Amino acid sequence: MIVTVTLNPSLDRTVEVDALVRGAVLRTSEPVVEPGGKGVNVTRALALNGTPSIAVLPVGGAEGAELSALLETAGVAARYVPVSGRTRSNLTVAEPDGVITKLNEPGSPLSTADLSVLTEVLAGAVTASDWVVVSGSIPPEMTTDQFVTLLDSVAAIGASLAIDTSGDALLASVAAHPRLVKPNRSELAEVVGHPVDSIAEVIAAGEQLRSRGVERVLVSLGADGAVLVSEHGVIVGASIVTAQRSTVGAGDCFLAGFLSRFSLDETDESAAMLEALAWGAAAVSLPGSSVPGPGDIARSNVQLVWQPDLDRPLVAT
Repeated sequence: MIVTVTLNPSLDRTVEVDALVRGAVLRTSEPVVEPGGKGVNVTRALALNGTPSIAVLPVGGAEGAELSALLETAGVAARYVPVSGRTRSNLTVAEPDGVITKLNEPGSPLSTADLSVLTEVLAGAVTASDWVVVSGSIPPEMTTDQFVTLLDSVAAIGASLAIDTSGDALLASVAAHPRLVKPNRSELAEVVGHPVDSIAEVIAAGEQLRSRGVERVLVSLGADGAVLVSEHGVIVGASIVTAQRSTVGAGDCFLAGFLSRFSLDETDESAAMLEALAWGAAAVSLPGSSVPGPGDIARSNVQLVWQPDLDRPLVAT
């Protein structure tokens, strides 16, 4: 089982415009309303492709009720923790050329009591054989000590820990010795404290994180593909995206694809990387934060790069 934890979930609305003009009155498409939050997206993608997953998330207010209803309608298994605050609502504005503008609310703080209940619910959902994905931003006012305490509670059960967050939370999570972290390029640069401008620098940064106790570092690089750094060496992958509509949630689908294979067979990292690339490429061809189903995923569009140009500058992000 793959259990996801989203500490700061959202109700995501996506609209399309011909062009985003500051200060203008614009007409949009009909909004697409979807459950949001990185861990929620991971569970949605896994569930749609037949991999068992449960999402654990706090919900509050009218937005939290709508988020819960959307997940239930989609048949996504979830454990909800009612909280005193309001679930945030995010807006994505998409333009025809693929440019995405996101307006993300900060979310509401979780009280000490909220965190206590969430930790109890999580402990009841997790066994030692599970993977637990802790993903997305942490709520306002949540300290890194509180975040690490939550991670330690998962580690104490014996479950495998995967982290996909950023900034201080990502840096603090290293202390919990996760089996997997999945930063993108900018998040990786932030956590190691210097730019990563080539595949060689991505690999070096990944090794730096491994030296601090992280087992595997899986880096998503958008148009530049992806890199996996583990005790078994380095794998570099690439994908072909024929039509990009939205990058929102693509990294979450990338991680879901990897774990869909790796959680079943840890001996074949190459197959897991190819699955990750295929799911991520499929996600960017869909609108809003839609996740790909079996009919959307084209595995012929991805490949491993056995002799990568290590010094080639990465595409700016």
